[in-house]
Parts: sequence; C-alpha cells; structure tokens
Amino acid sequence: MKLIIQIPCYNEASVIAFTVSQINKKIPGFEKVEILIIDDGSTDSTVSIARQDKNIDHVICMPRHRGLAKAFMAGLKACLDRGADVIVNLDADNQYNADDIEKLVLPILDGRADIVIGSRRIDQISHFSPLKKYLQKLGSKVMRALSGTNVQDATSGFRALSRQAAMQIDIFTEYTYTLEMIMQTRQKRLTLMDVPIRVNKDLRPSRLVKTPLSYFLHSIKTILFVQYLLCLGKYKNGRKGR
Repeated sequence: MKLIIQIPCYNEASVIAFTVSQINKKIPGFEKVEILIIDDGSTDSTVSIARQDKNIDHVICMPRHRGLAKAFMAGLKACLDRGADVIVNLDADNQYNADDIEKLVLPILDGRADIVIGSRRIDQISHFSPLKKYLQKLGSKVMRALSGTNVQDATSGFRALSRQAAMQIDIFTEYTYTLEMIMQTRQKRLTLMDVPIRVNKDLRPSRLVKTPLSYFLHSIKTILFVQYLLCLGKYKNGRKGR
C-alpha cells in the first residue's frame, strides 16, 4: 500500500520546509509514504526549496497561478498517476497537526470510509475570532443539511481519500474544493466520515479567508453553484466523463 501526502503551495518559501519536517513518513498500514508538492505558480523560491528537500519525493509545477481548487485537482491526478492507494491533502502553512495523519487514514484502511475529513475543534482555536467561530459552525450546519452528511468541519482542508474516491471526485469551482467535494459524496455513493484532529499555531495569516464574513458569503455562493451543477448532472460520470 502506498500513501501520498499532497501539499498545494503558492509562495510558501517561508514555511514549506518546516511543514514537511513535521510529517512522519512511517505510518502503519503503508509500505510507502511519499510527499508530493503542487506548486501553483509561485513567484518566490518555493520550488527550489522543495526540490532540495530530501523529505519531498515529487514536485509538480503548474504553468501559472490557478488557485487552490485547481492545484488540489492537479495533485489528485499526480498522486493517482504515481500509484497512490490513499491520498492525504495537507495545507502548506502547518495549520494541521501532521501526527494526526494516522488517525485520518485509519477508516479508509479499515474499509469504513472512502473520504475522511479532519475536524478541528473550532471552539478551542484561540486565533479564531468569535465571529469566525460562529460562521464556521453555521456553514458546517448548512452543509450537513444540504449534503446529508454528518461532517462537523466542512471547510477543513485536512482530508484523506481512497484511490477509488479520488478517481471519482471532480471540482468545477475555482475558489476552493472543500465544500464541493462534500456535496458530491451522496450522488457518487461515497462514504464520508470525519475524525477529530489537532491544529497548530498560526505560521501566517490565511490567504483564503480575507474576512470571516467574506469567506462565509463566498461559501454560500459556492454551495448554490454546486447545487446548480448537481441539477445539471455534471458529476454523474466523474472526471473521466468530463
């Protein structure tokens, strides 16, 4: 069994080496654990640092900056092409505790899930404002109602996918992949679980979340767009049918 941990990057020269250094490449259930970097058109030294890092096995470069969703999808394809049986997505800013990768992949290894999301304890994150905590919980509640899932942290980027799930997921939105993936699971008959995970201190401010309110409104826009795509049947055939 091979696990590939993919890390989308955009101008992460200041943090990528530290983030990678926190990853334990000896994880029960896997003969091979590899790290893949997806560079999303960085203009700093992210690529050169990644290529010099002995802990990083693969570096793929997008020709220009296309955004997190496109980088995520490019990573899935690269991981599948390299024979991954399980794929873990990890943010480059070391937001998530990499020691919890073992917890994240266990339900897939046990055959209990196709996709596993690492749920943060939102109330315990000290650098989240009260407004951000409220909107995060409200957004996840809306997502549970619309998707028919029980996911507690819909916007968490720390997630694992089986090979079969990764082959079926398709992302059409350009902002982020987190909500769209969840909303596809029912139609594609994929089993979704979440497990509690830990977070680390901020290394840098979020680039995706300019303000909590703007992120929430963007998420609602994404949800409405995905609902429209579901009505059109865009997800029926997966990426192979696109």
